Amino acid sequence: MDWFDLLKAIILGFVEGMTEFAPVSSTGHLIIVDDMWLKTEEFLGKYPANTFKIVIQLGSILAVVIVFWKRLFSLIGLYQVETREGGSTRFNLMHVIIGMLPAVVLGFAFKDFIDDHLFGVETVIWALVAGAILMIAADKFGPKKPSVTSLDQLTYKQAFSIGLVQCLSLWPGFSRSGATISGGVLFGLSHKTAADFTFIMAVPIMAGASLVSVVKNMDMMSMDYLSFYVVGFVSAFLFSLLSIKFFLKLIDRIKLTPFAIYRIVLAAVLAWIVWM
Repeated sequence: MDWFDLLKAIILGFVEGMTEFAPVSSTGHLIIVDDMWLKTEEFLGKYPANTFKIVIQLGSILAVVIVFWKRLFSLIGLYQVETREGGSTRFNLMHVIIGMLPAVVLGFAFKDFIDDHLFGVETVIWALVAGAILMIAADKFGPKKPSVTSLDQLTYKQAFSIGLVQCLSLWPGFSRSGATISGGVLFGLSHKTAADFTFIMAVPIMAGASLVSVVKNMDMMSMDYLSFYVVGFVSAFLFSLLSIKFFLKLIDRIKLTPFAIYRIVLAAVLAWIVWM
């Protein structure tokens, strides 16, 4: 591969890393940048190109593991997290399993449909708007004083309810973090706590989705493009490290509505480009 192809991988890694933790849809932005400008499908092929968009999310997931390593290790008994009251943590692996289960089931059931019909700029435009409406609704109708301000206060019922809302993020462009943070806020979580749960829950579900996609498309992938995948992964990891802590500090201050406005403006611009 030449240097220009590797530059495309760096750019896509940058887009992934800077958007994965904001409720604006990293997958939607990857589709927009790639389909409209970089066009990696032309030399990778359709399904390997879609797989690349998923695999580089592993770089972002590695960044989550580094930032949340204490919480993640506590889920498998390798670290003891203390609550604010000084007792053992109530947040456990069952919260994560319950939260991710609905999206995992639907993701397996509709994987082929999503790959064949929802990875496109036009569908992303509609998803951007739909996600923005949900985010505005969360800010407007969510409780003014959240009842859950720490992961240790999260109930299994709330985890499952957030998991149901997360299913909307199977639609590329809707945004996993946008769906789950909005769902969390509507079900009584603070914005920061909803974001924490979103990122922790993303580790197994995104890792699993990446593995399934790689295995499924293995025959259509070439070792000639290994460097493209590696460069994209490293780029996404580095830029994710830069953005994740910044976003977690920002979300409690500005809430979801500014991101929703950005999504609507972006959708309008894209609609003008695509349909005018």
